[in-house]
Amino acid sequence: MRYTNFAALAAAAVMSMSMAQAQDRDGWPSDLTVGTASQGGVYFVYGNGLASFISEELGISASGEVTGGPVQNVTLLQMQEHDIGLVTMGPMFEAWNGESDLAPGLEHRDVRALFPMYETPFQGIALASQNISSVGDLAGKRVSVGPAGGTPGTYWPRFLEALDVEANVSFAGAADAASQLQDGLIDAFVFAAGVPISAFSQLAAEANVRTFTFSDEEHAALLEAFPEVSPFTIPGGSYTVQDEDQQSVAMWNFAVVHSDMPESLAYEITKLVMENNDRMMQIHAAAVATLPENYINNGFLPYHPGAVRWFEENGFEIPEELKD
Repeated sequence: MRYTNFAALAAAAVMSMSMAQAQDRDGWPSDLTVGTASQGGVYFVYGNGLASFISEELGISASGEVTGGPVQNVTLLQMQEHDIGLVTMGPMFEAWNGESDLAPGLEHRDVRALFPMYETPFQGIALASQNISSVGDLAGKRVSVGPAGGTPGTYWPRFLEALDVEANVSFAGAADAASQLQDGLIDAFVFAAGVPISAFSQLAAEANVRTFTFSDEEHAALLEAFPEVSPFTIPGGSYTVQDEDQQSVAMWNFAVVHSDMPESLAYEITKLVMENNDRMMQIHAAAVATLPENYINNGFLPYHPGAVRWFEENGFEIPEELKD
């Protein structure tokens, strides 16, 4: 009799657990799309790795999709054409206020923060024969600034204008720009992505190139003109052609979702990423900064309630103004 009662209790517990799990997954989609950026950049690697991790651990068919980058990702998310977007907080802030170049006038107020990713520093690479050592040397040069609509494609033209540097600007994805540089079709390629940028690493291994950033005067001018960026040092040794540290500026990146994502799903994705930094580091070295304490680098975008729940359960206090 005792055995029968125990078996009945165990069966009831299993049934209760199964019901709880089913309830926790209520409203979950069968698949997820992660908006990344062009091939050859960190977003592409990070986003596809994140999608694979979600598929493995949460049982959802998730995949990364090539896009123009953060500016497009935010709008695709707002329109619910994607489920997760990787964004830089500069373009995110503009879209939030209806100032996106892609969708001017549309306030992207349905986007919610999920977790911090890493900082995106701005850096350039050029053929050594061009003798380019700082951004000022780009005057009159043929320069690719990354894909239109991405963070580099949006901000590098602004940086050049603020520094009074007149260059012949073109737009291309990271892989295409790297090929153009090797073929001598452009003189320099400036970009923004987590370090190391895979396209830069490939160029350093295959061509006679050098990386560059900003002179002291250019650095100070950008920090004054663009409050959305912060100082950043690109460590020496990041690439085989770069021995010394290089001073730059950077923006924070966050993974974002639509406010309609089920709270339990947002919670589980946040938990998965925030509690498995070693696994995220296997995806890309930039994930060294994918840590919960970096949630403070978001000062305006409300967190999804599922993300708020995970952070506060783990001792991180989300400001009231950043709660949905």
